[in-house]
Amino acid sequence: MTAKPGRYEVLLTQGAEQDLEAIYDYIAEFDGPINADYVLDRLVEVVDSLSQFPERGDYPRELVALGIKEYRQTAFKPYRMIYRVHGREVIIYLIVDGRRDMQSVLARRLLGF
Repeated sequence: MTAKPGRYEVLLTQGAEQDLEAIYDYIAEFDGPINADYVLDRLVEVVDSLSQFPERGDYPRELVALGIKEYRQTAFKPYRMIYRVHGREVIIYLIVDGRRDMQSVLARRLLGF
């Protein structure tokens, strides 16, 4: 019998919470509230799943190109969630449409450029 991995606490930064609200509002306005509810539910499922195996996420290629490997990502396409594992906490920093200019978004939100 194998031991079950411990659960991690998943936290969203204020910026990530605002990202979720903006995604929901945009979809609700242009594609209807039912679709917005669906996307929000799927994003929340992905966020919640990080409490079990947060290390499964890939390193964002835009950050790896800069030599930064402290952040990971997971996705519900086209949305990418960028997070960091710190002890027993998973901190989600941003949730963004991956079709955007990710280099600019990551530089501004994570690196403060």
